[in-house]
Amino acid sequence: MLISIGHVTRYTYALPATSSIYTLRLTPPTFEGQRILSWRVEMPDIQQALRYRDAFGNICHLVSIPRTHSEIAIIARGSVETQDKSGFVRGATEVSPTRVYRRQTDRTAPDESIADLVAGLKSPDRIDKLHELMQVIGERVTYEIGATNAHTSAVEALKDGRGVCQDHAHIFISAARLMGLPARYVSGYFVTGGDTASEAQHAWAETFIDGLGWLGFDPANQLCPTDRYVRLACGLDAASAAPITGNRRGGVDEVLDVFVEVQQQSSAQQQ
Repeated sequence: MLISIGHVTRYTYALPATSSIYTLRLTPPTFEGQRILSWRVEMPDIQQALRYRDAFGNICHLVSIPRTHSEIAIIARGSVETQDKSGFVRGATEVSPTRVYRRQTDRTAPDESIADLVAGLKSPDRIDKLHELMQVIGERVTYEIGATNAHTSAVEALKDGRGVCQDHAHIFISAARLMGLPARYVSGYFVTGGDTASEAQHAWAETFIDGLGWLGFDPANQLCPTDRYVRLACGLDAASAAPITGNRRGGVDEVLDVFVEVQQQSSAQQQ
């Protein structure tokens, strides 16, 4: 599938910031089943950026604005060719050892509710059990925009029974790690279907299975990633896989606007 993506992030401040520094994880990697045909990250007035790979293998750009500013615009756009690999991730750059992804974070730390969720799984086969976990999370946590925030933990979302894809992924990761499996958070994009463009910034989870490798699970959509998914970055949780993180000095009353457009290109456009 040929997918075009436009991702615009804009920060505005009531009172100017005197300086800012940002880490951008806005460049998708190429690996088996995902090939970057064209990609560009733009920040007006930024002449240089340091490109590197972080501890999780993500392609990052470190950018800074050492002058007074009231607005920042960050634009990522390009085309990606994808193939359905039944959720398996092979050929991606791996920097950290697999065992790192067993470590729980504040957002994924389990409690009795997560332990009960795992204990209730009935499938004897390890992969079937993960599919069952994905299904149960989707049934237990209703998708509801605005019910949670960026700091909501897996435990809080499970108890409330409402959340978004970030919360579904955190619950899955928490449970998988409790089962002794390495698991990680993935940020990316999702084509919802049809010929019209859709706002589709998305998140899901991946689990490492001995003998098979990394396998993705998306509890929000109840399926393993297909060619409709574009993988952007990964980490221990949403914080370490966020497309943009940073700090500023000054800049009172920040307003954040994000626009993401993901669209499957037609056969005529591909030629």
